[in-house]
Amino acid sequence: MQIDSGRADAARQQAAPSDTWLGKLGPGLITGAADDDPSGIATYSQAGAQFGFGMLWTVCLTFPLMLGIQVISAKIGRVSGHGLATNIRRHYPKSLLYAIVGLLLLANVINIAADVAAMGDALTLIIGGPTHLYAVGFGLLSLLLQVFIPYQQYVRILKWLTLGLLAYVATVLTVHIPWGEVALRTAWPQFAWSAASVTMIVAVFGTTISPYLFFWQASQEVEDLQADAGAQALRRAPEQAPRQFQRIKMDTAIGMGFSNLVAFFIMLTTAVTLGAQGITHIDTSAQAASALRPIAGEFAFALFSLGIIGTGLLAIPVLAGSAAYAMAGAFHWKNSLELAPRAAKKFYGIIVTATVIGAALCFTPLDPIKALYWSAVINGVISVPIMALMMVMASRPAIMGTLTISRRLRALGWLSTIVMATAVLAMFATMAF
Repeated sequence: MQIDSGRADAARQQAAPSDTWLGKLGPGLITGAADDDPSGIATYSQAGAQFGFGMLWTVCLTFPLMLGIQVISAKIGRVSGHGLATNIRRHYPKSLLYAIVGLLLLANVINIAADVAAMGDALTLIIGGPTHLYAVGFGLLSLLLQVFIPYQQYVRILKWLTLGLLAYVATVLTVHIPWGEVALRTAWPQFAWSAASVTMIVAVFGTTISPYLFFWQASQEVEDLQADAGAQALRRAPEQAPRQFQRIKMDTAIGMGFSNLVAFFIMLTTAVTLGAQGITHIDTSAQAASALRPIAGEFAFALFSLGIIGTGLLAIPVLAGSAAYAMAGAFHWKNSLELAPRAAKKFYGIIVTATVIGAALCFTPLDPIKALYWSAVINGVISVPIMALMMVMASRPAIMGTLTISRRLRALGWLSTIVMATAVLAMFATMAF
């Protein structure tokens, strides 16, 4: 991948390795924060409203599983010097590659549509006005930032947007929390096993461990590699591996920890407010914010609503960008957010197309709730084979050289894959009844 000289020189001057912990955060932090998109917020809100404290335990399980699979995706990118789609193209049948990438693109577009709609609804709740126009405006804003701001500057914007998720931590401070009971129910959950509870567990897992996050983090490691003049793909420079692996582990642990902590607080907030008042059905994140208003007050409502907008601005670029990286890797196109649009027309074309179609869907009769449902089904279908492929790739010397993943990480990655496969089977079982 060649980066045109003007933007590349500036990037390399700005991308000198930082020894500060904040400077080491990037792909993992942004990936984790993007996981709490408006669609995810709706799922976590429903979990809290419907089951109270009964679903808080799920984050104790999703955190290590999510951490393991995202570390593996990051290592594949940094060690091989290529994103997931490029590695699949090089080593596996094209029919498998095209099926995975096509389904990923479809799921991401649907998710973008749901997210921009939720952002438009949230802004309407705060200031009133035309929801659809707000949704289009948010889509265009995200698009302009991705297309016209070089990667190293843009990634700083994304890092600051992660602070929007702190709104959900702050919201908890505005309501009374029985912390003793919360700790007990998190460590020792009590709820009735039923079709509804199984469906919710599957939804939480499907929302938390998503294929677009795998593609994004691996590609962001490649972006950082290309932007650093002193760095090489680790399979060709194994002496750089200890430092980079330590950074990946810290970055990903903080990002996934942040993601699951926010999910925990969203469930907790809606449990002690909506669930306690008998409001047990939530379809969208904006509906959760609206229902929160008369119960928890204006400040909690405003924080919750602003969080929807902030995390949406973070998630849309990740959804569109991961689709573009996947398509570019599948068809061997130039791809980098550091490239000028004229130097990577097809790559940016996918970003533009995915975002524009997603925003345009807000003007159609498409039911955003059904769209999210089918998006979750598609993500569930493709997540298991992608995770299995990642596990095989991360263990192959042909891809990883001498830096194949450790036995402990391999065990964690396969456990995550098995849990997701079980969740998908459970999802189809509940759909059949």
